[in-house]
Amino acid sequence: MRQSNFLWLSFINHIRSSEPPPPPPPPPQVQTARLPFQRPFPNFLFDGLEAMAEHDEFLPHKPGTKKQTHFTDFEGKTSFGMSVFNLSNAIMGSGILGLAFAMSNTGIILFIILLVFIAILSAYSIHLLLKSIRAYEQLGNRAFGPPGKLLAGCIITVHNIGAMSSYLFIVKSELPLVIQAFLGRHENTGEWFLNGNYLIIIVSAFVILPLALMKQLGYLGYTSGFSLSCMVFFLISVIYKKFNIDCPLKDEHHNITSIADHYTTNDTDGFCDAKLFTINSQTAYTIPILAFAFVCHPEVLPIYTELRDATKKRMQTVANISIMAMFVMYLLTALFGYLTFYGAVESELLHTYSRVDPLDVLVLCVRLAVLVAVTLTVPVVLFPIRRALQQILFPEKPFHWARHIGIAVSLIFIVNLLVIFVPSIRDIFGIIGATSAPSLIFILPSIFYIRIVPEEQEPFRSRPKIQAACFAALGFIFMVMSLSFIITDWATGESRSGGGH
Repeated sequence: MRQSNFLWLSFINHIRSSEPPPPPPPPPQVQTARLPFQRPFPNFLFDGLEAMAEHDEFLPHKPGTKKQTHFTDFEGKTSFGMSVFNLSNAIMGSGILGLAFAMSNTGIILFIILLVFIAILSAYSIHLLLKSIRAYEQLGNRAFGPPGKLLAGCIITVHNIGAMSSYLFIVKSELPLVIQAFLGRHENTGEWFLNGNYLIIIVSAFVILPLALMKQLGYLGYTSGFSLSCMVFFLISVIYKKFNIDCPLKDEHHNITSIADHYTTNDTDGFCDAKLFTINSQTAYTIPILAFAFVCHPEVLPIYTELRDATKKRMQTVANISIMAMFVMYLLTALFGYLTFYGAVESELLHTYSRVDPLDVLVLCVRLAVLVAVTLTVPVVLFPIRRALQQILFPEKPFHWARHIGIAVSLIFIVNLLVIFVPSIRDIFGIIGATSAPSLIFILPSIFYIRIVPEEQEPFRSRPKIQAACFAALGFIFMVMSLSFIITDWATGESRSGGGH
């Protein structure tokens, strides 16, 4: 029966993928004959069979042999809404805290253009990913063999470790200040509960690790929904504060002087003027910040695997809704944050609010909400790293709890060491944002699509493959431009401030 179904699927896919077919020879006419109890094939059956084919393996196992269960073989049980929560949470990271700073260095119009452009390109690159199979590393293996699989796994690992580190850096720097403010203290007195290194270890052990040990990513839908709720509270507070904070700030002389010394290209007299279009030395960091803010591609395929009634169209809808929701949240946060402080906005928006009133209860609640949100995002980001490592190191091994737990503990341990012992990895994050983000959004999906889709189905000079090639070239241009600006900035010794990651 299974072999018969496989033959029917192959026959149907052949009919649908070919150009207008020539008149069928006599043998196919015999195949169209039906039994008395059968009905003719309606048109919608082709769509149903095509959807069924999506659940088949890319390379079916040999008939007559027992299929081995791998760690990627899940029965999709995650609802549409939970999938949207997980993907939205994967998109929304700590980069949202740097968007107002990015807008101050591009102007409102240029920022909106860049934000729309990168959001559309992110949705298109997800479309290219979904044209193939459901694991980034398998795409690399199918396109270029083991080197491609290793390349995809390494890029995902480096990028997501950078993201996890950025989240824990926020916990390390912000959580002691929040505790200190709630205790009514104006300075850190050195107790262990005000030491950021101890706090990230506690948070990692008692919050992040238990969530990271979940067998499937879909189980994190509830925590992702709560994380998004915290960020909605953050957005509402940013909008509210716009109408309650006057510009310039009360400590105008101190703030303007310090910022003017830090950003020599800005004019202190224009701090409270909204700029529609501007370019300065910090503009070079805007594209990496925006690209990094929309990277969710390592999480797309695991979420697709676990989606209930998974089809490419259904998963693309999940991606489109998630990107649109985050686009609106990004735009409103950047706009109202910028219009609150104008040229005085810092690279980390919450720090700017703290200068107004360090003990403001609303700001403290917002900072706590952001801490909760970024903490709950870490397990979502960890899943693709573990999957990539398993694909590279244990490709034929079935799921095993010891391996599952061991990889999670090792990753959290490494990230904690990185956050504790490296005083500032802002420059490293700049390089990661300028290299891994364009690779995951633009370059890899395009070259995988060009290599995997056969020329019989889409010739190399067909419009989809030309678009994919241009897409990869655009990503390469973005990467070279961003790296050139950042390296030039380093060489000239100009101070900079990375905007969240």
